[in-house]
Amino acid sequence: MRFGSLPTVGVDALTPQDFLLDVREDDEWEAGHAEGALHIPMSEFVARYGELTEAAPADGKIYVLCRVGGRSAQVAQYLIQQGIEAVNVDGGMQAWEAAGRPVTDGRGGAGTVV
Repeated sequence: MRFGSLPTVGVDALTPQDFLLDVREDDEWEAGHAEGALHIPMSEFVARYGELTEAAPADGKIYVLCRVGGRSAQVAQYLIQQGIEAVNVDGGMQAWEAAGRPVTDGRGGAGTVV
């Protein structure tokens, strides 16, 4: 799925220093997520926008993740409209897991992408 001129990268381009924003819902996050990612569900995103602006690096990109890339594309587009440098992660957490990147359940265990 492509979203016009929306900046997009694959998970292979991400480094441990990149700022990740996971916009999946709570049940998806609890099942498994990328360690260190900020979690703000898309359904709560506008109301919790301030959490992102407080946590995100002032001069860095925000890499937006969801399950496969559709919701994250919408949030990345919104962020770009707000003047924030945002990038959609193509394939989302499914691609992250398929690439062998670590997935945690947040309780010290191995997570899974649902």
